[in-house]
Amino acid sequence: MKNDVKVSVRNLYKIFGDDPQGALTHVRAGMSKSELLEKHNHVLGLQDINIDMRDGEITVIMGLSGSGKSTLIRHLNRLIEPTAGEIEVEGNNVLAYNENALRTLRREWMSMVFQKFALLPHRTVLENTGMALSVRGYSVADFESEAIHWLNRVGLEGHGNQYPHQLSGGMQQRVGIARALTSNAPIMLMDEAFSALDPLIRTDMQELLLDLQSELKKTIVFITHDLDESLKLADNLVILKEGYVVQQGEPQEILLNPNDSYIKDFISDINRARVLRVKSVMTHTTEKPEQCAGEVNERDNLESIIARSEGHTDKVYRVMAEDRQVGTLSMKQLMKALVPPLQENTPSEGADAKSETQTA
Repeated sequence: MKNDVKVSVRNLYKIFGDDPQGALTHVRAGMSKSELLEKHNHVLGLQDINIDMRDGEITVIMGLSGSGKSTLIRHLNRLIEPTAGEIEVEGNNVLAYNENALRTLRREWMSMVFQKFALLPHRTVLENTGMALSVRGYSVADFESEAIHWLNRVGLEGHGNQYPHQLSGGMQQRVGIARALTSNAPIMLMDEAFSALDPLIRTDMQELLLDLQSELKKTIVFITHDLDESLKLADNLVILKEGYVVQQGEPQEILLNPNDSYIKDFISDINRARVLRVKSVMTHTTEKPEQCAGEVNERDNLESIIARSEGHTDKVYRVMAEDRQVGTLSMKQLMKALVPPLQENTPSEGADAKSETQTA
């Protein structure tokens, strides 16, 4: 059933160094990342991570360089072994898997799309697309029709006999996505998959991913350092800082209610009208407003409602979802939502922020 937890991460720690277990004792006693490095020459990569990734949703893990996001995604298929914690896929403990079970997890349950494309230069686009099935023992003849289907779906019809060097960067990344889809894995791991692309191509790839996701309902874990990309793609957004979760939840909720000055800094320059949706700021009611200016969809962004209102601030709209009213939206509500929260002058208390946000 969709929206069940597909991947669960509990109390996950990763410490790099000669004695990670000894260093873990210090971290659990309250030692900071910088202090651990200074006193014990160990690097705290992840600290007490707790995340549920739901079936059929895109979980975006966002953070700046060094925040631990790529380290985290590589724990899901055990490319990196944790220092402590639990990782479950559909309730099964991944950390208890033997080599055969791990091989099955990586080949059949989880596909991966990389930032650098990771295509084999001596193989054709078609052969690269069917790589996961080839590794399982299938021949080109066995997977050709499946690979061609997904190449067509990502806009690469007729390119199967070309080689990676004959394609642009954006086209090569489309091959990477087609390869992940051809594997038929229910979980897709995407590590900075669009970061190396030009802005216009990157936007096209985001739209392609959302289009495919609306049809396929994969469980996708997407890593990025870009907030705009995060807000566009995420069903569930997880923001990391220095190896711990600062805040996680529905992107619109985080944008409206940031719980830390670090998050407020992140969202300060966001075009809120373009990102915020009607459903996030409306009043939930089935009663029709007395002076109704028309109907809007709950998924419309606020920018479109501003354009529709033609500058009038006294209008009220019925908010609809699947031909039924789910709320009302006044222009006064809308304008209030466009004002970002005030910046705090004092820095957040790191330890307190961590303890509070881990329960989000």
